[in-house]
Amino acid sequence: MSIRRATEDDFEAVAQAEGKLADAHLQLDLKTIDHLLHPDYVIVQPGGKVETKAEVLASYNTGTRHWDIAQSDQLDIRLYGATAVVIGCWRGAGQHGAERFDYVARFLSIWVNQGGRWQNIAYQSTEIENP
Repeated sequence: MSIRRATEDDFEAVAQAEGKLADAHLQLDLKTIDHLLHPDYVIVQPGGKVETKAEVLASYNTGTRHWDIAQSDQLDIRLYGATAVVIGCWRGAGQHGAERFDYVARFLSIWVNQGGRWQNIAYQSTEIENP
């Protein structure tokens, strides 16, 4: 088995994908969100709730989730062949069901490259007070 070596282009592609995903959340661009999330995607929300890709997309389709602020920065990207581990800072504000949210979090995001396309497969965030 050979392990694919990461290139500088991979670093840029992952950083761009993180930015596109944040923008897609803000714009409620479900096509882009669907494209960037791997079929096996799972997220552990700051409060500990686990959601699948289907659950995330459904919450947008029903109109129960929207964002007023969705931005990521301070990205530290590490590449291991076709896998990228990203640690960064996330600022989010909006509405999910009856609950308003406004928080800053440190996140860990895992991306995989399959067929030349980077997709987010796992994401976990922990609320913080100051980035």
